[in-house]
Amino acid sequence: MTVPLKAAPSAPAEGAGPPPEADAAGRRARRRAARRSRWYRRDTKWSPYAFIAPFFVFFAAFGLFPLLYTGWASLHRVSLHSPTDMDWAGLHNYTRLLKDEYFWNALGNTFTIGVLSTVPQLLMALGLAHLLNYRLRGSMFFRVAMLTPYATSVAAATLVFAMLYGRDFGMVNWALGLVGVDNVDWESGTWTSQFAVSTIVIWRWTGYNTLIYLAAMQSVPNDLYESAALDGASRWQQFVHVTIPSLRPTILFTVVVSTIGATQLFGEPLLFGGSQTGGASHQYQTLGLYLYEQGWFNYHLGRASAIAWTMFLILILIGLVYFLVARRLQKSH
Repeated sequence: MTVPLKAAPSAPAEGAGPPPEADAAGRRARRRAARRSRWYRRDTKWSPYAFIAPFFVFFAAFGLFPLLYTGWASLHRVSLHSPTDMDWAGLHNYTRLLKDEYFWNALGNTFTIGVLSTVPQLLMALGLAHLLNYRLRGSMFFRVAMLTPYATSVAAATLVFAMLYGRDFGMVNWALGLVGVDNVDWESGTWTSQFAVSTIVIWRWTGYNTLIYLAAMQSVPNDLYESAALDGASRWQQFVHVTIPSLRPTILFTVVVSTIGATQLFGEPLLFGGSQTGGASHQYQTLGLYLYEQGWFNYHLGRASAIAWTMFLILILIGLVYFLVARRLQKSH
C-alpha cells in the first residue's frame, strides 16, 4: 500500500506581502507609535503652561481681580455694608483726597517714618555686610543671626517693642532714667512715636539687607582689592572706592524695595498703638492705616479704594525713578 506524501508548503510567490495577521499587527503598532508621538508632542508643548498655570490662577484671583475691583470701586460711592450697590462718582474720591488734611498727614507720616527707617537701616546693613565679608570666627553664626529678626512675626516683634517703649515700665525709659532723663511718653509724641515705629522696621529688615549686600560684596573680584592694597589704600579707602562703586546697582535695588515697603507700612504702626488712627492725634498714622480706617471702620469702600490706587500710583512713580536712575548708572559704567 502506497502512503501518499504530504505536499510541501509552497513558498510565497515572489513580491507577495506579509501574512494578513502580521500586517494587522504592524498597523496596530504604527498607530500606537503615532499616538505616543502625538501625546509626546502635546506634552512637550503644553506641560510648561500647566506647570505655571497655578501661579496665574492665584494671581488672577488674589491679585488682578482685587486690583481691577478697587480701581472700579474708587470711581463710585460704595459702602462696605453693600459693596454691590455703587453710585457713580467719577474722580470725586480722588479730588476729595487733595482737600483731606488727614490724607496729607498720613502721607507726611509715611514719608517721615520711611526716611527714619530706611536710611539708618541701609547704612547699618552696609557696615555689617562689610564686617561679615572678612574672615571672622563664627561668621556663619552671625549670618544666621542676621536673618532671625526677618523671620520673626511682625506681631510678636511689634508687641515686644511696644513694651520696651512703655511710658511707666518700659526698659527704654528705665535706661534713660539711669542717666537722669525723665520718662518719655513715646506713643503720644509725634517724633517719638515715629522714631519708635521706625526702630521696629530697622530691627526687622537690617539683617535681610545685610545678607543682600554680603552676597553682592562676595561677587566683587579680589583683584580690585589687591590692586588697591598695592597702591597703599587702607581698608576704609578700599570700602569707599572699590566696594561702594561695585554695589551701586544693589544699593539702588535695596533703596527702592525699602521705599516700597515704607509706603505700604501697616502692621507696625497698627500694633504699636493698637489703633487704626495712629495715635490720639494721628501722629503716626500711615497711608496703610488711613486706608484701613476709611474702609473697615468708616465703611467708605470707595474712598479706601481711591487711597489704595493713589498708593499704587506712588509706587509706579518710584519704579519709574528707579528705572531712570538704573539706566543712567548703566550708561555711566
